[in-house]
Amino acid sequence: MFDNLSDKLERAFKVLKGHGKISELNVAETTKEIRKALLDADVNYKVAKTFTDTVKEKALGQNVLTSLTPGQLLIKITHDELANLMGGEMQEINMKGSPTVILMSGLQGSGKTTLSGKLAYYLKNKKGKSPMMVACDVYRPAAITQLTVLGEQIGVPVYSELENKNPVDIARNGIKAAKDKGCNVVIIDTAGRLAVDEQMMAEIVAIKYAINPSEILFVVDAMTGQDAVNTAKTFNDRLDFDGVILTKLDGDTRGGAALSIKTVVNKPIKFVGTGEKMDALEPFYPARMADRILGMGDIVSLVERVQDQISEEEADAMTKKMMKGELTFADMLSQINQVMKMGNIKELASMLPGVGKQLKNVDISNEKFKPVIAIIQSMTPDERNCKVKLDTRRKSRIAKGSGTTPTQMNDLIASLDNAKKQAKMMTSPQNMRNMENMMNRKR
Repeated sequence: MFDNLSDKLERAFKVLKGHGKISELNVAETTKEIRKALLDADVNYKVAKTFTDTVKEKALGQNVLTSLTPGQLLIKITHDELANLMGGEMQEINMKGSPTVILMSGLQGSGKTTLSGKLAYYLKNKKGKSPMMVACDVYRPAAITQLTVLGEQIGVPVYSELENKNPVDIARNGIKAAKDKGCNVVIIDTAGRLAVDEQMMAEIVAIKYAINPSEILFVVDAMTGQDAVNTAKTFNDRLDFDGVILTKLDGDTRGGAALSIKTVVNKPIKFVGTGEKMDALEPFYPARMADRILGMGDIVSLVERVQDQISEEEADAMTKKMMKGELTFADMLSQINQVMKMGNIKELASMLPGVGKQLKNVDISNEKFKPVIAIIQSMTPDERNCKVKLDTRRKSRIAKGSGTTPTQMNDLIASLDNAKKQAKMMTSPQNMRNMENMMNRKR
């Protein structure tokens, strides 16, 4: 995500490297390269020009602080303007109404039905709400089935009327059913088309006026670039939606939609889809995204993902085991499963400052964990918990059962031994005191 843009922005800032002060000439040269980078990322031309003009205006005439180089100052200005370009502050979803009614809109293929399920999962598990989904796509045969399956998967009820072809009536009846069932959020999945047409627009506008939703969300595929922005404008002109959900932001996208859409339609991006799993939906934080675009990482989002998967009690128990050097294969398996639940390992690593660029051409994927998982799952409970020694006979049996080789077995054993040593060193009393002293000096 944004890899090409990040690389080109980094090259643009190198123009200022070695310069002792900001001048009109070197700023003009740098902002010209920034504009090229934005246009290559499929950012709207007017948006890119206005953005670089603003950066240039703010940079010129500023005194460079003794602690900053001209390049660092321009990066700071660019960062702040990128965050402003994408909306400035994170925008919460409007949860007013009893029940709160959320109308989903967008073209067919944008991921609207799946996003309805992800949003229901998010509101249920992160916000403590009791949602119901309503299937109002009466044209696509698999749409109702898909929503029903998603509902069963996440434990959220789905209202549908298989014989009714009037989506306005279904939406009204769905809201009534939600009230009767005690659900406090209703998510209405609507029909899309492969392209904008009058019938689709008239239908969703009719649904809007019939149910008066608390929130209208426009779902769009980020990989469609400027087409996504143009489609958003067409929908907004008719629907006046409240916010955008960008899907497939984890894919090979140039990022133009994320950077242009707020300026073009003047509506915030509220959520981004970051993967295929039902928990792969995140609130959109413009400043954090600006951090990632400029290669600064996103530690806050990484910590939030970790907290979602690992409780404080689990973390404390693991720390105690590490201090005693008592890590086991079972612990290793548990940690791998927790990491995999958080998303793609390369994406997680890119949230660490400076790491994303180093890993750009490195082949890292969750697939690498499969042989390790297979080996540990082929062990007996005693073997997994390191209560028995893995002799040659046991190693041979485990390797055969997991479809791996004795060499892979030995590598895993060595990895665990090394992890134990490292954990014991890191958590030794002396190292803990050193870390505490270092933190105190930073305060």
